[in-house]
Amino acid sequence: MKFPMETGGVEACFPCRNGFNALEMNLDPIGVVRSCFGGKFAAPRQPGLCPSAWGRLVFHPPYRSMEAVRGIEGFSHLWLIFGFHETAQQGWRPTVRPPRLGGNQRVGVFASRSTFRPNSVGLSLVKLEGVDLADPESPVLLLGGVDLIDGTPVFDVKPYLAYAEALPDATGGFAGDGISRLPVEVETGARPDFERLPVRTRALVLEALSLDPRPATQTADPERVFGALLGGHNVRFTIRDGVCRIGEIEQVCDAGLDDLSVGY
Repeated sequence: MKFPMETGGVEACFPCRNGFNALEMNLDPIGVVRSCFGGKFAAPRQPGLCPSAWGRLVFHPPYRSMEAVRGIEGFSHLWLIFGFHETAQQGWRPTVRPPRLGGNQRVGVFASRSTFRPNSVGLSLVKLEGVDLADPESPVLLLGGVDLIDGTPVFDVKPYLAYAEALPDATGGFAGDGISRLPVEVETGARPDFERLPVRTRALVLEALSLDPRPATQTADPERVFGALLGGHNVRFTIRDGVCRIGEIEQVCDAGLDDLSVGY
């Protein structure tokens, strides 16, 4: 992927066909995230909102090196610079409608975390739960609290530094209020399948659905059944009277995403 980066210094600038001074960069993905989220629907809109969510960062050769991750186990959290691979081809938009504003108010794209950005890159803060050295593709980073869907390309990894990056006096603009959550109930017919899920997968399902993953434009019909790919399972649910009700849980055999939590 090619991403123009403004340098600011005249002597360091290179001419760009778009008419401004820029340095053109080729970004090579260093790895890919295998995630418990099989699709963008029901994936949390920010990291940390589903603490039980998991993922594995598998490095591509030649970045699959123990030397490249030496000392990383001392950090509790990592920044991942990633690509919005499912929306990159749709281009960017100068204004977007954030879900936090009900999907009916527009703000500038740079005042949002929308996926429709000029360079289709994102930033995610995840928990480092370990480094898997036994995996055939080791070293593999074991991640928690992820908000990335399965197959997300990662361009860089940087350690989180609380002394420099934890800002208790920061303000959050239109997204400053806390996240509201729905109560989640498992209906009788789905209870046996729910109880057979691994403990962490059960927690993932409850956390993800409590965030009400429905698009703002699809909340009018209380009988509509939605399906979310969570932890290798298709979880079908409805939302009526402010309560999310899980009606069916079906294992998706070809996903394999439920196995990613083993050993966590």
